[in-house]
Parts: sequence; C-alpha cells; structure tokens
Amino acid sequence: MKFNKTHIVILVLMITLNGFSQEILTKKEALEITLENNFGIKIAKNNLEVAKNNSSIYNTGFLPTAILNSGADYRRNNQKIVFTDPQTGNDSERVGNGVVTKSYNASVAVNYTIFDGLGRKYNYKQLKEQYNLSELQAKETIENTYLQLFTVYFQIARLSENTTNLKEALAISKRRLERAKYQYEYGQSTKLEYLNAQVDVNNDSITLISAKQQLSNAKRGLNVILGQKKETTYEVETNVDFENILNLDDLQQKTLQNNSLLNQNKKNLAISEFNLKVNQSDFFPTLGFNASYAFNRTENENLVNPFGARLITSDGLNAGLNLTWNIFDGGNRKTRIANAKISIENQQLQLEQQKITIENNLKNTWENYKNQLFILKAQETNVLTTQNNFDRSEERFKLGQISSVEFRQAQINLINAKTALNNAKFDAKLIELQLLQLSGDILNVNF
Repeated sequence: MKFNKTHIVILVLMITLNGFSQEILTKKEALEITLENNFGIKIAKNNLEVAKNNSSIYNTGFLPTAILNSGADYRRNNQKIVFTDPQTGNDSERVGNGVVTKSYNASVAVNYTIFDGLGRKYNYKQLKEQYNLSELQAKETIENTYLQLFTVYFQIARLSENTTNLKEALAISKRRLERAKYQYEYGQSTKLEYLNAQVDVNNDSITLISAKQQLSNAKRGLNVILGQKKETTYEVETNVDFENILNLDDLQQKTLQNNSLLNQNKKNLAISEFNLKVNQSDFFPTLGFNASYAFNRTENENLVNPFGARLITSDGLNAGLNLTWNIFDGGNRKTRIANAKISIENQQLQLEQQKITIENNLKNTWENYKNQLFILKAQETNVLTTQNNFDRSEERFKLGQISSVEFRQAQINLINAKTALNNAKFDAKLIELQLLQLSGDILNVNF
C-alpha cells in the first residue's frame, strides 16, 4: 500500500491528537495557575493593596491642606432711599430701578498642623504595622490555598492510582469469569463457580464506577481551586517526593520565627501598643499654622446713594498660628487609655496561648508524620508480599490446585495492599505539607 504526503500528514495529526487527548497537569503548573486565578488569593491581594493605600503618607495628616475658593455674584434690585435734611427736617427720596451689583472673590488657604502631641507619628507607624499585618494575612491565605490545592491534587493522584488498580482487578475478574464459563460449558466445574465469578465481576465493576465518580468529583473541585471558569479534565502526576525535614528542634525554631498566625498576633500586639500612644498624645496641645491669600471685587452700577462706592477691590495675604489644648474632656481620654492598656494585655495573652497551641499541633503533626513514614515502608513490603502471593495463587488456580474462593481472597488482599500503600504515600505527603505550613516553609517547597 502506497502512502502519499496527505496520508502521512493525516497520520501525524491523528497521533498528535491522541497524544494530547488528556492533558497532564504538573504540580508546578497547577501552582502557577492557582496563584494567577484563585479567587481567594485575588481578594487577599486586593486587601493588601487597600492596606498599602491606607499606610501612605497621604493618609497620615503629615501633609498640609490647600483649599481654593472662588465665586461670582450678580444682583439686580430696585432701591429706594429717603434722605432727611438736618436743617429743614424735610425728606427727599431717591429711587433706582434695576440697580446692578457685581461681586467677584477668590482665595487660596493653606493649613498645616505643626504639632499634635506626636499623634500623627504613632498613627503613621500604626498604619505601617497594619500593612505588615495585611501582608501576613495574604501570606496565610496563600499558604492555606497551597495546602488546599495539593490536598485535592494528591487526592486525584490517589484516586487515579486506585482506579488503575481497580481496572486491573476487574480485568483479572473478567478473565476468571471467562475461564469459569468455559469450564462450566465443558463440564469441568459447577455452575456455582461460574455464578461466583459473575458476582465478583459485578462487584468489581461497581467499585470501579464508584472510584471513577469520586475521581470526577475531585477533578471538578480542583477546577474551583484553580479558578477555572470552564470545566477542564486533567491527569495529574502520581509521583511523590518527600522533603528533607531534619528534626523537631529545627521545626520548632522555624515555627516560632515564621509561623503566619504567630506573626499576625505579634503585629496585632504592636498595633495595640501604637494605639495606646496615639491616645496618650491627646493630652498634649495642638499647634497649627494657617495662611491665605484673598481677592475681592465689587462693582456697583446706577448708584442710588451718591455717597456709595462704585468700585471696591481688596486683596492681601493673611497668616496666623492657632493653639488648641483640650485640658479636660470629661474623662474620655482616660477611659480610652485604660481600654488600650487592657487591649495590649489581651494581645499578649493571645500570643502566649497561640504559641502553646501551635507548638502542641507541631508535636502532634511531627509524630503523625514519623508514624506515617513507617507505615509507608511497611505497606511497600506488604505490596511485595501480597503481589508474590497473588502471582503464586494465580498459577495454582490455573492448575486447579486452589479454589476460586482462595484465588479471590488473594486478589482482594492485593487490591487492599495497593490501596493501603497509595493512602499511606499521599497521607504522608499531606502531613508533611502541614508541617511545612506550621513552620512557615510551605511557600519554599519546589514542586
């Protein structure tokens, strides 16, 4: 059969499309997509931008204020003025209709607080600490999203491997059913053997369908974390690499220095301390400076009063200082300061409580991690043993040396061992990620 160029191109395209029918989503790619599209991370970044704006010098009162005012006024009135002659006592009047008066004004005023008891200084530092707190909150959000992402990612990997194992088990059961069918048809076994094989195939099929459904649900959950608006089906990596975590002492030291929750409590304590100083600054006077330049012009037309001015203009610079000292405000400042001190004490207590809680969680998680690594090694040995047992049982079953019930039990043991190994592997990795989150190192992991 001869192939022309068109046939070759079509063949290449078919191979290419088949190769890309199921996209492999690596851990690194999943992380990059999540950091770019995850809604929680986007909200955290926006909140951080708000905190950045609030901590700007434009929001502290350190800069002066400048106000520009200008206006124009037009009046057209009817006027009547009565004059009394002081010598004769006779009255005379002047009447003007449609008397027009035009006024123009413009001014620029500058106000600046020279001293306010250092309230602005401590308020500015408080805003900076609030920005630092927002950074830590954003970091915590990203850390939680990391853990959430890989919990679902490894769940998909776990279910994918379990599904593969169940497919292999179903294929074995189908071969056994076919063998039992032939043996029954040729009178080499009873119908009971054939019916048992049918039941096992049905049970394995139901288990596989359930596993596929769980896998589909997990993949849809992954799309939510990835921030994907369009449903996309991925295959994931099933290999697991463990970090070189040295010992508990190193973890404890890193946790006290880098844990996001602890650092947030430290920032809240600093914010409370600056809030106390801001309230204490109210005991001092406030000194302010103000300056303005103003221009005014008034034009009078058709004067009724002969002594009135037809044109009035004025302009000039004004400047001054003002001192304000709230000597007694009814005890409000004293109350605020007392409450601020209590708030500091509460923050200190919360920090100590958080330290104890996190250290306890760290120790528990560390023990779980070490135990899970031991279980992982034990399950690896179990899989080798059950695989060897199954292979021998399969050979003996083909030779008629064991019953179908014994063969089925060997098959179930192998499935359970492989499932337990998968669970141990991915459980150990997730516990490791929890350790890294507690110690503040989860963002430094190279996937």
